Amino acid sequence: AEPGRCAHFVLRKRRFCRMIPAPGRRFCGEHGHEEEQNDRKRIPCPLDPKHSVYEDQLQKHLKKCNSREKPKPVYFVQDINAGLKDVVEIPEKQVPLSSLSIEELQNLIIKLKKASNGLELHLKEQILSHQALQEALNDPKNGESAFKHLKQQASILGNMENLHLLGPGRCFIEFGAGRGKLSHWVDTALENVESVHFLLVERATTRFKVDGKHKRRESIFERLQVDIQHLCLNKVPILEKKKLPVVGIGKHLCGAATDLALRCLVESYTMCCDGEDEEPAPKRCRAAQTEVAPHKSAGNESTTEDHKPVAGIVIALCCHHKCDWTHYVGREFFKSVGLGPVEFHYFQRMSSWATCGMRESTSKASTSEDSEDQTNDTEEHEQTLSTTESGSDTLQGILSVEERKEIGCLCKRLIDHGRIEYLQQQGYKAALQYYTESAVSLENVLLTAVPNPSLKPEPTI
Repeated sequence: AEPGRCAHFVLRKRRFCRMIPAPGRRFCGEHGHEEEQNDRKRIPCPLDPKHSVYEDQLQKHLKKCNSREKPKPVYFVQDINAGLKDVVEIPEKQVPLSSLSIEELQNLIIKLKKASNGLELHLKEQILSHQALQEALNDPKNGESAFKHLKQQASILGNMENLHLLGPGRCFIEFGAGRGKLSHWVDTALENVESVHFLLVERATTRFKVDGKHKRRESIFERLQVDIQHLCLNKVPILEKKKLPVVGIGKHLCGAATDLALRCLVESYTMCCDGEDEEPAPKRCRAAQTEVAPHKSAGNESTTEDHKPVAGIVIALCCHHKCDWTHYVGREFFKSVGLGPVEFHYFQRMSSWATCGMRESTSKASTSEDSEDQTNDTEEHEQTLSTTESGSDTLQGILSVEERKEIGCLCKRLIDHGRIEYLQQQGYKAALQYYTESAVSLENVLLTAVPNPSLKPEPTI
């Protein structure tokens, strides 16, 4: 062993352990059991057996072990935005696309086209920009990847400005915030605006955050480390205290995360949320929708009729293959066109054909499917399914590449239309548009929604 290093030889790596032991010891804490120390016994940690601890120090270790369950924040309410809990109609074992027969696949495509008949499938282009990003867009130091992200962020801000969502006295909630780049540019755009708050929602710890760049006293940034599925906005201290109208934003919010964010905003925040029982807020509150104005938030009895808790929603969509029927907000729409969870399962898998399903260059696809990172800052999840997952073996000689791409786009639009109908039923004017060129990102559809004064949410029993 090297001087001052642990004397334990790691067989798997064919070298000595490189940890530094305590003064006077030959082994580090992890391999201390190899060293006689007054017959002290070392045992695996019960919280995480990947590391060990001296038996006589177990109780002390359990109090500070990094694997211990940490106390839940006040805004954590189990499964408040999850949607269905019991879905008995979903088969326990889903058959992969590659296992379907030609007839079964053709029947699915027939159902897809029938359900899509009459829907607005040709989206308008709304490719905008914003002055706040012009300096960065013109900076030659930015590489191609950074330039693509900047163009998308600029268009998102341009669409927000077009909807009059960039203003004072609001709280911007970035779902799947990651490094917080989108909030950073919103903050830059609102440089001279007072009383602006930002909540950055991210379930994982994130490196290289840009939060440190926000030094203006007028804007307040706060990170909420929680899964969107369990986030009760009414219990976030800043919202509970100030009752600010919120604007939900997100750049490439993967699959089910979009549905969780929509339900978080228009149900668990807009409706009541006491969090005292085990049932999610949507089920508890629906019966009260006909009596309580949909835009009143919990504990705010003095709210006026003009107050809208959710001023707007602007989310760049992606990764439809990661959608989940239990979380999906458009289940009622699917049922209305004769579809159910089985068809949804296949359509969400087929949706990948629109961006990557039939490409041969899927070398890095095998690892990306297992990633649950909602905020990956690499180029936008464009290769996420292997050809086997996409059922290419079944499709050889049946559908051309262009036909598969068309079917994939159809699946995406059908899933997104369910979201649009959901928002319309909740009293919002919702729309889909292309917010950037496909050369910039193949996931180039933006969902926007603002309150529609002429619409009232339909009561759900």
